[in-house]
Amino acid sequence: MDTKKVGFIGLGNMGFPMASNLLKAGYTVYGVDVNRESEIRFAEIGGKVGFTSATLPNEVNIIFTSLPTPAVVESVYLGNEGLVENGEGLLTLIDLSTISPELNKKVAKAALEKGIQYLGAPVSGSVSGAEAATLSVMVGGDKKTYDFALPYLKSIGKNIFHVGEDQELGTIVKLINNLMAGIHTQAVAEALSIADAAGLDHDIVYEIVNVSSGQSGVFTRNYKNFIAQDEYYKGAFTAALLLKDLKLAKHVSNSFKGKLPLGEALVNYIESNIDGYADKDMSSAYLMLTEQKVELGE
Repeated sequence: MDTKKVGFIGLGNMGFPMASNLLKAGYTVYGVDVNRESEIRFAEIGGKVGFTSATLPNEVNIIFTSLPTPAVVESVYLGNEGLVENGEGLLTLIDLSTISPELNKKVAKAALEKGIQYLGAPVSGSVSGAEAATLSVMVGGDKKTYDFALPYLKSIGKNIFHVGEDQELGTIVKLINNLMAGIHTQAVAEALSIADAAGLDHDIVYEIVNVSSGQSGVFTRNYKNFIAQDEYYKGAFTAALLLKDLKLAKHVSNSFKGKLPLGEALVNYIESNIDGYADKDMSSAYLMLTEQKVELGE
């Protein structure tokens, strides 16, 4: 087994820098993406390209995936041209995407039936974290497989956690994190809308709250990087992705017969108001709220 050869499917905003960091760590990385331009860009920095999810298992023994939606993940793993159908024993598959716990279980079951190891390992930390290799990685799956994968994971992240033996547990922690991030994002939007109504300077509000009990990492991220810059297109985590994860968190809570009063209200609110903001960073929740008020003449 050549442990220096790694496959990586999904060279998007998050995947490209993660695959790049594996290259920097000394691995030979085989990159795959539906976007040919992304593959060309990856080849320019030393990656190997020209493969598919069907042919990649013939080249490497460990494959990472970083994909945008559960539907794409299911296709890449379980389709006729997918990794499980075309893989065999000694192959380790690691999904870095945020999907449903049920899909984690489904992929794990199909993989293990063929002797293939699978880890559900969603990441948190946005594009800047991917570029700096400081991501948090929440890993669910067999401990021995986790130990094997750990050196690779350390090339893309700083905070690596083995959550448990079940492949879906890392995903559940990620959805808890993103539920909180979504609620904090809405809190920032609503707080700044009060500041606007009162004629308060945003910087003053931020400086005070940042050293008080309302402080949060999301406030710093959303305000400093986006709202204060009046720039909402450079973020990797869009309002559409936030809504997807909030819905998944709601689904998980429902599966445990739990209740999310704020979470459910936030899902309904974003669904009703996301038009025009879906492709903007999640911090555009501030625009979603304040621009609406302007349109309504409030």
